[in-house]
Parts: sequence; C-alpha cells; structure tokens
Amino acid sequence: MNDVIIKNIGSLLLPKKTDKALKGAEMDELTIVEDAIVVVKDGKVVYAGAKTDDYEAKSTIDAEGMVVSPALVDPHTHVVHGGSREHEAALKRQGVDYLEILRQGGGILKTVEQTRAASEQELFDKASKNITRMIQHGVLSVESKSGYGLDKENELKQLKVSKVLEESFPIEMKHTFLGPHAIPKGRESEEFLDEMIALLDDVKDYADFADIFTETAVFSVEQSRRYMEAANEKGFKVKIHADEIDPLGGLELAIEQNAISADHLVAASDEGKSQLKDSDIVAVLLPGTTFYLGKNEFADARGMIDGGGAVSIATDYNPGSCVTDNLQMIMAIAGLKLKMTPNEIWNAVTVNAAKAIGSDRGTLDAGDDANLVIWDAPNHEYIPYHYGVNHAHTVMANGNVVYTRPGLIW
Repeated sequence: MNDVIIKNIGSLLLPKKTDKALKGAEMDELTIVEDAIVVVKDGKVVYAGAKTDDYEAKSTIDAEGMVVSPALVDPHTHVVHGGSREHEAALKRQGVDYLEILRQGGGILKTVEQTRAASEQELFDKASKNITRMIQHGVLSVESKSGYGLDKENELKQLKVSKVLEESFPIEMKHTFLGPHAIPKGRESEEFLDEMIALLDDVKDYADFADIFTETAVFSVEQSRRYMEAANEKGFKVKIHADEIDPLGGLELAIEQNAISADHLVAASDEGKSQLKDSDIVAVLLPGTTFYLGKNEFADARGMIDGGGAVSIATDYNPGSCVTDNLQMIMAIAGLKLKMTPNEIWNAVTVNAAKAIGSDRGTLDAGDDANLVIWDAPNHEYIPYHYGVNHAHTVMANGNVVYTRPGLIW
C-alpha cells in the first residue's frame, strides 16, 4: 500500500518542520487542516493538505472524518529489561520512598538482578510485547536505554537486544547507553564510574547516546560532568536523568555540556529553567512517573514553556516507576497536571520528541517518510481529553499499514 491516498480526513495535524525543537510560544502553534487528504507514494508523503483532486493512487483509505497526525515519538523508555517489580507497589502505598526502596536492594538493583539472569531471547520476547503495544498506540519512534546490566556483558546484552528489536519491527529506535544508572552493591561510586567510562569504547557500535542518573545517592553533578565530558570526547551525544528528586543542578549541567536532552526535571531550579530559552536542549518531562509514584509536585512545564524553553513528554516506560506503554495516557496527564495546551502536547510528542532523540520524524511534509496515525476521534483535543483508552485506529509505517483495529497486520 505504498501508493495510496488517505481521503476524508476530518482534521490533519501538521507540526512545523524545523531544524531545532519548537520553543516557548512556538509550541502552541500547530497547523490543522480540515477536510484534508494525504498522498503517499513509495513510502513517502507526496502531499498533505486541503482536499484536492490533483492526485491519483492505486488505493485509497477512507478516514471517515477522523484525525490524522504524524506517528508519535516516545523519547525516553527503558523497554529492554528482565522481570517486573509489582511487589514494590505495596511499599510505595505504605509511604516508602524510591531512594529507600533502592537502599533495600529493590528498585533499579532488583531489575539489574533480573536482567542479568535473562537471556537475550528472553529479553527480546519480553520487550517485543511492549513494542507491539507502543505501535498499537500510535508510536513509531522509540528511544531505548540500557542501564539494567551495570557491567560490560549485560549492558551490551541490552543494547544488542535493542538493535534486534529495531530490525524486527516497523519502528525507528534510538539506543542509549545508561551504564551509570545505579551503583552496584558493595561498589564505590568513583571506581564504578571509571568502569562505565571505560565501557564507552565498547558500546560505540550499539549506542547513539550516553546517559547518566544524576541524583542524591547515585551520581553527583561533579561525577556526571566527568562522565559527560568523556562521552562527548568519544563522539557521543549526551543525555541526563536530572533533578528528578532533589535540585542538584543537573539541568544546568546538561546545558553546560550541550546535551541533546535533559529528562525528568521535577526538581529543576529556577536558574536552570531560565537557561533553557538560550539553549538547544529539549526538556523531556515524564509526568507518568510522578503520577505513578504518587507525588504531588510535577515538573514545571508551564514555567519552562512560558520562559521560552523547548519541552517534550515521554512515557519513561520502566518496570519500577512508570509501567505503561501508552503515550496517549501521558498526553492526558500532561494536560491535567503539566497544564499544557492540546497544541503543546501534540508538538511535544511529535516534532519536539523527535528532536530530543536526534530524529527527523514528527512531521508530514512532502518528502517525509509516511509514518502516520489515523485517530478515531472527532478532533485533536479529544485524544488527551478522553484518557486511558487507545484512540489509534490505523498506524502506517513508511506507507504501509502495520496496525489497524483489532491487530497488527504487516
């Protein structure tokens, strides 16, 4: 179906194609064309705009008045891991905080144990279920982090599985080495960080980015700077888990180190947020994590956007602090808790999310790969409004339908 016209589109969403992420007031700008068509040939968009009879195609898809947008981009996930941690949910309900669970040998360290015990095939089989659900929910670009190995063998195992997933599914994936994700039991942070820096050479062929968890009881700003400088010297673009719990200055460090994104940022300082407008960094906010952990304070998306910064949102899918494959649910939380407008939300999961992972996706301009979603909704505001369900009717990857209700058909 590489030669097709999608007709009778009720609302066609066309995020602005730019070299850099949309910032400040630009995030509320979204072209919406009513009574539109999209023309696809050889897997590429030929035309996307107002209804016209100027084009012919071998086949047609009747959108029946539904919404069409670029496929979604999820710029922060931990999709490759072993096991699960549902037993920790009870501890969280009892008020045991994340860092205390980590100190008790749970949290990330529990998943490390389970991931080390799993074979590559077991990790692939488990992650395949998550990737399938992501596609079914309209996502065709996913960032995938390691970080549950904490040694050479198992970090490489995760990254290799991530590569195989990309080869096995009709999806773009970006791969991130997150070796300094936690400190193994009995290890000194400096010694372990030296090992992870040395491991950068070994993961070059498997990872697009290098990431580090900068937080109390994990890695300090000074340690994170040392890691990011080493990664930059070896040609990696860098990311950072920053200011999730305590305001350590991780956002400022990310800007200093020219990171492609800074993620979490719930506790980011006013100084850090004020610097966003003069940087090219994308603030990747993870409101589903704050929601799942039962916290009341969410990242200050309004302050970041109104201050002129670039914002994206992501699931942060992982087995401990945000166990969802549904980016649509995150869009709803972004409206409810981050106070983002519908236009800002759509830009945050398309063009800005793409910029946060160095991808050129998220738009439907002529010449773009035909990665798009037909949404069973009357308008674009309805999708984050009617939360907790899947509104994706049809998903098209490179001009081919890969999902339509009720299942994958590629």
